[in-house]
Amino acid sequence: MRILLDECVPRPLRRELTDYEVRTVVEMGWSGKKNGELLQLMAKENFTILLTTDQNLRYQQNLQQAGVAVVVLVASSNRLPDLLPLIPSVRSTIATIAPGVVVEIGGF
Repeated sequence: MRILLDECVPRPLRRELTDYEVRTVVEMGWSGKKNGELLQLMAKENFTILLTTDQNLRYQQNLQQAGVAVVVLVASSNRLPDLLPLIPSVRSTIATIAPGVVVEIGGF
């Protein structure tokens, strides 16, 4: 399972997901790519999950057609201390999420 961290997600968050192959948008050389193009690149490179804080992505793209799952982190900010409490839920979601599905975690 390959996970891509969106540009809006702090890179140190990958240390919390060591059981998976995690890459960042920056590492892949995809900085500044629009969401549609990013989803196409993900599918081409066999990524299965996009981890993002972009809550509008599901309304802007046809994720079913893109064939990748999206996990949206919803916290008071996209700073690491605000996102870390969501990691246990992220891990359980990653284990069961299907392509084309969007799951929001947090926001409570």
